[in-house]
Amino acid sequence: MTLAARLQSLAEGVLIAFDAIRANRVRAGLTILGIAVGVFVVTAMSAAVHGINAGVEQSIAAAGPTTFYVTRWPIAINSCNGSADSCPWRRNAPLTLDDARAIARQPSIRSVISHIGSSAAFKYKDRALPGAGFDAYTPGWIDIDAGTIDPGRSFTEGENADAAQVVIINDAMQRALFHDDPALGKSIQVNGQPFRVIGIYHPSGNFFDNGNKPKAILPFETARRRLNTNLRWMDITVKPRDGVPQSTSLDEAIAALRTRRMLQPAQDNTFFVTTQDKVLELYNNVIGAFFLVMIVLSAIGLMVGGVGVIAIMMISVTERTREIGVRKALGATRATILWQFLVEAATLTMVGAMIGLGVGGLLTWLIRSFTPIKASIPPLAILAALGVSALTGILFGLLPAARASRLDPVDALRYE
Repeated sequence: MTLAARLQSLAEGVLIAFDAIRANRVRAGLTILGIAVGVFVVTAMSAAVHGINAGVEQSIAAAGPTTFYVTRWPIAINSCNGSADSCPWRRNAPLTLDDARAIARQPSIRSVISHIGSSAAFKYKDRALPGAGFDAYTPGWIDIDAGTIDPGRSFTEGENADAAQVVIINDAMQRALFHDDPALGKSIQVNGQPFRVIGIYHPSGNFFDNGNKPKAILPFETARRRLNTNLRWMDITVKPRDGVPQSTSLDEAIAALRTRRMLQPAQDNTFFVTTQDKVLELYNNVIGAFFLVMIVLSAIGLMVGGVGVIAIMMISVTERTREIGVRKALGATRATILWQFLVEAATLTMVGAMIGLGVGGLLTWLIRSFTPIKASIPPLAILAALGVSALTGILFGLLPAARASRLDPVDALRYE
């Protein structure tokens, strides 16, 4: 078959497929719906994961590849159920500001940021957030964070030392408390105490903080002294000096803490040190689980669509038996008939794929517009969605197409 003849056959197959859709709206609709659901899941999740990946990469780049974290608990997925046996780390002594200062005194350490998370009641005029979260940091936290403050600024060393009643709020808290009014410089109530808004924080939108919930940032001493925040779950971020191997800084930080806690050489650490690589490994494990769910849901959708392809194509073969007989009598080969019906099946699934991509694209736009996650559909995901949907149509349409191509022209012409 020449290229022109094949293109003509392709166009005919596409037109016949649309005729079949109009003639069998319910069956065709179910087929298209199944394919669309499968493609939508792949598209939407790929877009979200692509955006979250960009946020994670931005966060790691901002913190620095050699930055590491010191915590009381393991930063990992574990089977802790709250008991002492399953959570032996609960016996670890909490980290303290003196621990942070001991690490900061090491020659290979550039900066140490102490952090504690908690919640408080935030209020502006008659608008209240009774249990919004906040993060309290020591100065310098912005150097290891991928977010931005605009308009406004972060707090100073002096404001932290004086436990100044200043606060930075994120976009979500600004919308909740101020709606469309400017927030910078305004006074809000935090647990009944007046705090001045000095900045609006825009998170990077990543796996660890998607920025959808109202949240505030306070000076560490302000949270400790003004809000009586419990420091038992304090964590420490350590940034080595430029050019210093991470292993050197790790060894110095661990030695400093072991000395402060008077641990013998044979005793295990009563704290955990986690590098960026370990955090990234945990992230990849979680994302891998998402992808597994995505594949299962997509496979179910494609199977539903595939069954619909078989049903509608079998009906199409039956209804067009005489037509097939006429075409064979006029010289059409088995390959020509097979090609026509496979094109028809692939067109049916491609319609579903296009609808799935359209809905997935709309959801991607909503995520990108209304959350800090810069979701985007990777071109490879679009090609994969179209390719898999076409392949589904071909595979599931192969049986009806083969049946049509094997029809005897004499019997087909006699078919009523």
